[in-house]
Amino acid sequence: MFGVTTSDDYRPVAWMGRYPVDVTTMLVGVHVVCAVLACIVTAIPGLAGTLNYFVFDSARIWNGLQVWRLGTYAFVHFPSSLLWFAIEMYLLFVFGREVERFLGRRAYIALYVTLLLTPAVLLTIWGLLERSLIAGSPALHFGIFVAFASIYPRVELLLRIQAKWVAVILAAVYTLQLLAYHAWSDLVVVWTSIGVAFLFVELNGAGPELAWWNAVKARFASRPKYHVLPKPRAHTGGVRLESDDVYASIDPILDKISKSGIGSLTASERRQLNRERERLLKKSE
Repeated sequence: MFGVTTSDDYRPVAWMGRYPVDVTTMLVGVHVVCAVLACIVTAIPGLAGTLNYFVFDSARIWNGLQVWRLGTYAFVHFPSSLLWFAIEMYLLFVFGREVERFLGRRAYIALYVTLLLTPAVLLTIWGLLERSLIAGSPALHFGIFVAFASIYPRVELLLRIQAKWVAVILAAVYTLQLLAYHAWSDLVVVWTSIGVAFLFVELNGAGPELAWWNAVKARFASRPKYHVLPKPRAHTGGVRLESDDVYASIDPILDKISKSGIGSLTASERRQLNRERERLLKKSE
């Protein structure tokens, strides 16, 4: 729908007739099944408290060693919030598929698991000072949208607002709401999800160009060794610099993709490809 780049690792998990079933579709299906089961369990008087065994509870993890709560909390969807859950699943289906298509299946699964576990681990440590509880997956799937906005920051969404500004607006609204109710643990979850999603995309060679991030990577990167080469003879005639030609600058990268696939690109080559793509989009405007 939005994507212009497809990873070499992207392929459907299964097929339903002519329709592909990818990881995102399966995740939406799992969440929907869990929401339906939650409604059924809540409707039965004797089982109404069953869902509490799957909610994240730092006290239960430390005292009862109920470590399954680190991952099950995101699949607990209480019937009282089904309308927002439906919107959340739609957004996951739309934007999650684009992120999966760009990153590839394995990287996308790694991103989802990281978004699932990192906030829970941090709140488990936080639980040594204050008991924390979480249920549901809004912050996790907001992280998926942040990943999408990091990959395609200039894509126009509702009312022709670019994806990066939609992400900033939603993050600000989310933060103000949690600050108003002093929901500090939820605030940690939201901003952890935002940070994890953004850094994951950056480490995979995509995302916007950031001077401070390039400086951090340059500080820890190994310094290249230079060799003195003899000065080449000057050629007569007009010479056009390769850096001035957008197409000539990405020809070697396109050749590498055609031979070895997009998964063979280094982080710097992915960044250069995205940078030239944005230059072409600006020229077309």
